[in-house]
Amino acid sequence: MKILAISGSLRAGSHNALLLQTAAELAPASVELEVWDGLREVPPYDQDDDVEPAPTAVAALRAAVASADGVLFSTPEYNSSVPGALKNALDWASRPHATNAFRGKPVAVIGSSAGMFGAVWAQAELRKVLAAMGARVAEVEVAVGRAGEKFDDEGFLVDLEIRQQLADAMATLAAEVELNRSPAAASPLPAAA
Repeated sequence: MKILAISGSLRAGSHNALLLQTAAELAPASVELEVWDGLREVPPYDQDDDVEPAPTAVAALRAAVASADGVLFSTPEYNSSVPGALKNALDWASRPHATNAFRGKPVAVIGSSAGMFGAVWAQAELRKVLAAMGARVAEVEVAVGRAGEKFDDEGFLVDLEIRQQLADAMATLAAEVELNRSPAAASPLPAAA
């Protein structure tokens, strides 16, 4: 199964990118995690530009999501919310609303921040946005606070408790993908709180 991984951070050496790298290591053997790194190229959303063919970066995002079995987001927290670049990309990906690439797609949200709370507000906001888009939001939460202390100089996640939470999150997302593949998966899951 293919899981698309998207970091909400544009920063080189991002802890959220490292968190996705660790998720790939801890994922069940059946999961192939593919990192999408085109966030920087997505132009600001403008409905006047939302035509076919879509801007190249937007078409690439939509295609990457459509071809994945599920999506894993790792978000930092900017001013108690989702980074603007990530929200902008989701505004593009949510169109057209009734048939967007996220509709019915299993997704999970994790995050890290330099602060002590691990981007919990941003994660909650991102879950709300994804649910509004029609995604199947998995009951997963991994909040890595004081992220700079949780990774060593080589980018290895040294906190064993968080490593276990991340492994559990990946197993949950994989299970949601399997559930979504079953014939009974006709309607989206209720939105996560």
